[in-house]
Amino acid sequence: MALTYEESAALMMDQEFRGRIKVACLKFAAFIMDEDAATPAHNTRTKWAQEAMRNPEATASIVQPPTVMDAAVQAAGAGIADTALQSSVEVTINKML
Repeated sequence: MALTYEESAALMMDQEFRGRIKVACLKFAAFIMDEDAATPAHNTRTKWAQEAMRNPEATASIVQPPTVMDAAVQAAGAGIADTALQSSVEVTINKML
């Protein structure tokens, strides 16, 4: 069952959940920095990754609300497994880029 609007709004502000998103963003940023330069949109992705590494808290605060709206997060809430959260964060970031 999907989260209610109230539950979604609360999760968008949850600091513990933001911490998990921050870790997922940093992990994805490291992956992007190591990817082949021929990857589509590599320059844009690299700029995002550099900013994420430079300011992970701000990055997590930007990524958190749309990540909460991802279907997997809506289904599992704050209890989402780390691997599923990683996927949700990566899908969200790719949509944002």
